[in-house]
Amino acid sequence: MRMAGEPPSLGEEPAANPSDPGKDFHLSPGPDGETSMGSERMEMRKRQLSVPQETTDCTPSQHEVGNRASNACCFCWCCCCSCSCLTVRNQEEERARRASYELRTEELPNCEESPTPTLEEVNAWAQSFDKLMVTPAGRNIFREFLRTEFSEENMLFWMACEELKQEANKSVIEEKARIIYEDYISILSPKEVSLDSRVREAINRNMLEPSQHTFDDAQLQIYTLMHRDSYPRFMNSALYKDLLQSLSEKSTEA
Repeated sequence: MRMAGEPPSLGEEPAANPSDPGKDFHLSPGPDGETSMGSERMEMRKRQLSVPQETTDCTPSQHEVGNRASNACCFCWCCCCSCSCLTVRNQEEERARRASYELRTEELPNCEESPTPTLEEVNAWAQSFDKLMVTPAGRNIFREFLRTEFSEENMLFWMACEELKQEANKSVIEEKARIIYEDYISILSPKEVSLDSRVREAINRNMLEPSQHTFDDAQLQIYTLMHRDSYPRFMNSALYKDLLQSLSEKSTEA
């Protein structure tokens, strides 16, 4: 062991003094060319300091995990009860539809007065739509069927147009035309009938000077709609078949 101030022995290199400005302070390489132990420790310390930060950034927080779990549960719950949700939604839509229809039919006019149809008349209804519509009894039973399909306004509109054609007084024609327009043509009416844009434009022009034939095109379109769409279902309905069977039984008994 060498005392302080004692010169180094032969072959011994003097120790580096960091405070000596005349000499550069550096770490000598080891036998394998690696850095000194102090440099390795510094590098290891830097890595240790950087690892927790990366781990903290990459690890999801407990709040995020909870949200993900909650979302997963909600997703699974929605998937499992999708059928129930659709059923409830359909039921609500049906109730709303029925309520809307009841509102529309609150002020509908009563059916026409007509005698009980005969068996011959009821059989004739199956021959053509015209034969059904030409008799009050046929219109009444068909209107009853349309009510079950929530389309009774089609028959009411057709009948109102027929009544308008019978008027001759100009002031009465104008008043009835206005009522028909507000009840069945206006888009704000709950009893609006389904018409294409061409017919609506023609009605708007005709309403400048209403006449008995203001709604002729619209009446024909609704008549065709009932003929092609509702009439075939009416002929296959229980309403028509029960009436036909009842009259047939009475005819047999007589």
